[in-house]
Amino acid sequence: MASIVQQYIDIAKKRNPGEPEFHQTIEEVLVSLEPVLERNPEYIETGLIERLIEPERMISFRVTWVDDCGKVQVNRGFRCQFNSAIGPYKGGLRFAPSVYPGIIKFLGFEQIFKNSLTGLPIGGGKGGSDFDPNGKSDGEIMRFCQAFMTELYRHIGPETDVPAGDLGVGAKEIGYMYGQYKRLVNRFEGVLTGKGLSYGGLAGRTEATGYGIVFFAKNMLEANGEKMAGKTVAISGFGNVAWGTASKLNQLGAKLITISGPDGYILDEDGISGEKVDFMLELRASGKNVVAPYVEKFPNAKFFKDEKPWNVKADLYIPCATQNEIQLEDAKNIVANGAKFVCEGANMPTTNEALKYLMDNGMIVGPAKAANAGGVACSAIEMSQNSRKMPMTPEEVYTQLESIMKNIHDNSAEASEKYGYGYNLVYGANIAGFLKVAEAMTAQGLV
Repeated sequence: MASIVQQYIDIAKKRNPGEPEFHQTIEEVLVSLEPVLERNPEYIETGLIERLIEPERMISFRVTWVDDCGKVQVNRGFRCQFNSAIGPYKGGLRFAPSVYPGIIKFLGFEQIFKNSLTGLPIGGGKGGSDFDPNGKSDGEIMRFCQAFMTELYRHIGPETDVPAGDLGVGAKEIGYMYGQYKRLVNRFEGVLTGKGLSYGGLAGRTEATGYGIVFFAKNMLEANGEKMAGKTVAISGFGNVAWGTASKLNQLGAKLITISGPDGYILDEDGISGEKVDFMLELRASGKNVVAPYVEKFPNAKFFKDEKPWNVKADLYIPCATQNEIQLEDAKNIVANGAKFVCEGANMPTTNEALKYLMDNGMIVGPAKAANAGGVACSAIEMSQNSRKMPMTPEEVYTQLESIMKNIHDNSAEASEKYGYGYNLVYGANIAGFLKVAEAMTAQGLV
């Protein structure tokens, strides 16, 4: 059976050359599905895996806009509509110079299983552009977003594809894109999530991903006889995901000691709480990818330039920044620190080599497709709110989110046990997410 799985991995690599991130996620998911395919040979006979690893639709387009100096700028835009077996395509838009088809496909493939795990009727998709909003004026960001949506609007809709934000796409960018969509179609409808509260957004959505990560980590710890209160936690990042994670960690009595940015990390052994968490929002809003100003404001903290926080001793590690930030050497540092838990906040923040090392050395890993599903779960709740035209309170959202994250944990643990992996949330999440999609694809025939 391993040879069959390798054949599928080789197919993906041959069809998608030069896209290592996509290859990485294909391999990470398919390896865990070996016992599922052994018990369900019909998935092989019907070519289900070959269909699963090929996007239903990959859209690429030119985005032309004018900067503040009157110069024409040209970027590339993408939307990968990967799988709609269980609902309309759902996944964020990423604006960053690193965006190219391989990143979009990797994120879209992960999104299939993440969305499936929520138990909500949403398929997998992802999109974005190589546009960098950092250092751009509001006028430039608005003109880019309008130009981007002038093409994207042809391919999306509330029952077809509902994008959201991601790296580089926050409330400002969502607002500009929504305004242009409304202008083009002459309809006020829930085609984007992450909208402002004044025009259909969901209360609690901004912190949803971070809150969900901590809810998932809490379930991990409790399943292993431990509590979140009193735990020392190291996280990376300083944006919305890290901020939401920091907020909920403090509420549950944990002590957060690190945040990070592209220029290095902050170690604050006094704990990052109260006004320090609020300052993370100021850093995010500044448009500067730096955390060094933290030390200027809180001089007891230490700043480690061009380093990552994974050599800091902690009980729990939560990477919240970007893909592949935990390499093999980082994994060795984490294990050497005597920790038991890693909970992935960012999308695929751990290389496959590092992930294997962590698991081989007894670490319990909460995979991103499960742990950070809270954001897309609340996006689906926002879609429901838009359809009903009845707003929800933050308390209603948080209650539903906590229940969803517990179900994701429990379903992942159950699937892992059923297929012989014991308590392995990485494999269990892949299996639980896959089975729902596979059942829907089988029922709908060869489409």
